[in-house]
Amino acid sequence: MKIGIIGTGAIGSILAKKFSSAGHQVKVTNTRDMSTLKEIATNLGAEAATLEEVVKDVEAIIFSIPFKAYTDLPKNLLLGVPQEVVIMDTSNYYPLRDGELPGLQGKTESEYISETLGRPVVKVFNNIMEYTLKHKGKATGEEGRIAISIAGDNEEHKKVAAGLVDQTGFDAVGGGILAESWRQEPGTPAYCTELNAGELKEALARAEKGKAPAARDFVMAELNNFQVDPIPPHEEIVALNRSASAKGLKN
Repeated sequence: MKIGIIGTGAIGSILAKKFSSAGHQVKVTNTRDMSTLKEIATNLGAEAATLEEVVKDVEAIIFSIPFKAYTDLPKNLLLGVPQEVVIMDTSNYYPLRDGELPGLQGKTESEYISETLGRPVVKVFNNIMEYTLKHKGKATGEEGRIAISIAGDNEEHKKVAAGLVDQTGFDAVGGGILAESWRQEPGTPAYCTELNAGELKEALARAEKGKAPAARDFVMAELNNFQVDPIPPHEEIVALNRSASAKGLKN
């Protein structure tokens, strides 16, 4: 498959490397100068491309950029991209980082992004941490495999996303339509809690609308107060996410 990835941060770079290793033709872009981008792309087994080039002649496009950066993208970026191309969104909204965004209130994060891009999107790879994605993938069918939730309105596009999730070493779990994608946003029981497929389905089902922001902000405050390393070990962050979302459900 030909895949274009916009953003080579924590998640985007790992996806690029995993997909190129799996035999996909991967193009990447970021906001760095082209010489730096080419060096990054080479290390990922991918091809460097400009923003305009990365969306051309591909079958899937993955946006893996900070949430607030979507508003800086060219308005016509996807104008010539065929409708059958799968558009995926891995981002998450954090008010402390992204600020207040007009038009976001009353929508899921990915509904907002879909409107910003002017195209349907599939929300995927957002509820997994960098360390998990990089180190905890397992072969298909292997016991203890962690699951990733997928939400979107196009079933065929979600099937493509599910296949890519499997190739990264994780099980894919249906997260419903895009309007239900709040169930996998930061602060929910499904967000970065390293659950297997059965556990993730249950976590998505028991999420309560409106409770996640408080849990999300609590986790961020705890991480900001942590003075060593400068963040806690990975397993402590997973435990913190689990604790915060559970506490939010009881409030």
